[in-house]
Amino acid sequence: MSSTPSAGRFNQQVIEDFRANNGAVGGFFAGKPVLILHNTGAKSGKQRLNPLVYATHDDRYLVAATKGGAPTHPDWFFNVRANPDVTVEVGTERFAAKATIIEDGPAREELYSKLVAIMGQFAEYETKTDRRIPVIVLERTDLRAAPNG
Repeated sequence: MSSTPSAGRFNQQVIEDFRANNGAVGGFFAGKPVLILHNTGAKSGKQRLNPLVYATHDDRYLVAATKGGAPTHPDWFFNVRANPDVTVEVGTERFAAKATIIEDGPAREELYSKLVAIMGQFAEYETKTDRRIPVIVLERTDLRAAPNG
């Protein structure tokens, strides 16, 4: 979660909405696919939750460390880099996953374009920062069910 109180409250409201409505949320993310990423704090070791817009590709979930186009990566990105074993909530399902960070190259471009197709603001975020916004691939480690896409 972000260190700013307003971002923390915003995230908490999205998470509450997500859970109360079987994964559907309103407000800023209305109509967008949202998942909750459970990650372990890189320094604190505490469990963190982050609601994120996602896309799917080859039975994997894709999220981007956009932070609204800020000059630095979001805190959760550093957590995932340090601790790539995560838990993902999608709809009413929760499962274990492995996070792989893709920061450059054609694969990153292809995957980021899938996210831009879902959340157009992601294209704008790229123009607001000098950093390359990473794509994080979340691959289910519990293979009982997988997304289509």
